[in-house]
Amino acid sequence: MSAFPVSPEKETQLTQRMAALGVREADIDETFVRSGGHGGQNVNKTSTCVMLLHRPTGLQVKCQATRQQGLNRFIARRLLLDKIEALRRGYVAAQRAEIEKIRRQKRRRSRRAKNRMLADKSHHADKKESRRPVGMD
Repeated sequence: MSAFPVSPEKETQLTQRMAALGVREADIDETFVRSGGHGGQNVNKTSTCVMLLHRPTGLQVKCQATRQQGLNRFIARRLLLDKIEALRRGYVAAQRAEIEKIRRQKRRRSRRAKNRMLADKSHHADKKESRRPVGMD
């Protein structure tokens, strides 16, 4: 009997990936909570949502993708391994910088900055207008 309701190949891939990243099952705290959202009475009565905490890194993952607890356990472990891999490769800092860049771009300008930007635009338009050839009307 396997630990997860997935094919044996997928389970062996998961264990190999855990071994490659140096993640032991003993380092993972697993807790179950009640899910929310779609699923009706099943999610209201059973604790199908899985929360994993990897103690050495402090990373935490919560998964309530399906109505089956076993499948959520498998998916949560994959998500945790993805996070650990990203942390090891340094993608987290780059991703955080990208999010901050987008936040800066979307931020509203102050009234003063907006007026300055519009004045610069109209000045640029005037320069381009003056470079046009005189029409033969």
